[in-house]
Amino acid sequence: MGVAIHVNNVTKAYGKNIVIQGLSAEIRPGEFFTLLGPSGCGKTTLLRMIIGFNTIEAGEIRVNDKVINNIPTNKRNMGMVFQNYAVFPHMSVRDNVAYGLKTRRIPRAERYRKADEILKLVKIDQYANRMPTQLSGGQQQRVALARAIVIEPEVLLMDEPLSNLDAKLRVEMRNVIKQIQHQIGITTVYVTHDQEEALAISDRIAVMNGGVIQQVGTPKHIYQRPANEFVSTFIGLSNLLDADCKDNTLDFGDNYRVPVTTLKDGVSGKVHVAVRPEEFIIHTDGTPGIPATVTSSVFLGMTQHYFMQLKNGKEIEVVENSDLTDIIPDGSEVSLEIMPLKVNIFDAETRATLIREGV
Repeated sequence: MGVAIHVNNVTKAYGKNIVIQGLSAEIRPGEFFTLLGPSGCGKTTLLRMIIGFNTIEAGEIRVNDKVINNIPTNKRNMGMVFQNYAVFPHMSVRDNVAYGLKTRRIPRAERYRKADEILKLVKIDQYANRMPTQLSGGQQQRVALARAIVIEPEVLLMDEPLSNLDAKLRVEMRNVIKQIQHQIGITTVYVTHDQEEALAISDRIAVMNGGVIQQVGTPKHIYQRPANEFVSTFIGLSNLLDADCKDNTLDFGDNYRVPVTTLKDGVSGKVHVAVRPEEFIIHTDGTPGIPATVTSSVFLGMTQHYFMQLKNGKEIEVVENSDLTDIIPDGSEVSLEIMPLKVNIFDAETRATLIREGV
């Protein structure tokens, strides 16, 4: 069973530049917890605070009940996988994996036995005697993963570990990482800026921006019920539309009004409605909806993507499942119906969600 990590009101500053201020998070035993956000949001800084590469100016980090703020990195019993693999080019694969055990003065026969076990786990045991230069990027990253977990750490930390791989290898390796993490049950903190990667691999995600955690939740919950406009537009694609809200009805103008049952009590006034591309229904027969003009389209096999312009000039994207009907020609006038149970609604000023909890 993995350990819990408690991040309590921590602050990190470089001189007068405060990168993280008063951040708190609870990471559960054995879970795959991902820090997701744009470059410069503080996610790697937080990861480095957990492992001890960065100092902590205020607050504390605990592993279970033990405060680790002042414990040296090499005493924290944590494994780290870096973006650039960081394997030793002059050592064989087996010696790379066994290196951490060597520094802990594990006898040679025992460390090689453990190294070979882990190499089998990550499915590169057939390359044990090769040098890293003889391996592909994906294989080198498996070596780095094996080296991090062979020491049996309490916590596994991963900083953008797949960003140097091509698209196909990224998908393959994220599945490997998820499978192995669930198999060994180690508490894992993973940093990425790739939304799809985070959705595919995580038990829970913390979305960060500007050194602040915007929302923590399961991939499904964060995608379907974002806490604010930033999360809505950063996780996947959301088309933001203006509307007036009164008496649980959204008024988009052009005689298109939609009753909604998901709002908090008392919502009234200007709102922003976030509609994901798949949450529109396209009509070409004059059915009431938001007027739009098809500007271009892309056929992607399973789906048909339409790019459209609204009357106010706003560009939006709409996705439909492919079928045998004809593709709507460019220049066509259509109307767009929204799916009221799925869309998210935000306060036009605060940008916070107006959807009540539990729906």
